[in-house]
Amino acid sequence: MGMSIGFSTHSIPLGLWPKASGGAPVAAQAAEAAPGGWSKAGQPGAPRKASGANGELTQEAVKALEKLKATDREVRAHEAAHLAAAGGIAVSGASFSYERGPDGQQYAVGGEVSIDTSPVPNDPEATARKAEQIRRAALAPANPSGQDISVAAAASQMQAQAQAEAAMTRQKPEGKADAYAASIDGNVLGARIDVTA
Repeated sequence: MGMSIGFSTHSIPLGLWPKASGGAPVAAQAAEAAPGGWSKAGQPGAPRKASGANGELTQEAVKALEKLKATDREVRAHEAAHLAAAGGIAVSGASFSYERGPDGQQYAVGGEVSIDTSPVPNDPEATARKAEQIRRAALAPANPSGQDISVAAAASQMQAQAQAEAAMTRQKPEGKADAYAASIDGNVLGARIDVTA
């Protein structure tokens, strides 16, 4: 059984992208183009930079690019925190979803780390320890996402159930144990009694 913990952002609203010829936002043209990103007039799917007359990025494109770069850094740090805390329960490295920026480059806007959330068979104490590690991994980033908080809550419940099962296992009688009673005054010395735990 596995579960993913991660971070996701919303795409930059179309209104923040610069306008291309024809008045439509560049991002809207990209959405209509074949997969591959920004479209050039007459060349769907080819990367297109949102640039002004001199070939440099427009002011709006620079702002959008700065926001994408900040999101990329935040997403990568978020997933790195999950991965570091998950340790051996991580099923794989971080995976990311990307958005192409006005400069034609890909930027991470979401990500996840898949972790093993299955209980340890026949070992409730190990399951409780694993659940604690899952909870720590889910809450490792500075700003846990809603999904992270849900995973942490499920891990806390898993831990509580495992601890209860471990306590019941410790209290269960394993059968009768033989014991010998001894007394200092010698009255019961050597007598055999049955003890039930």
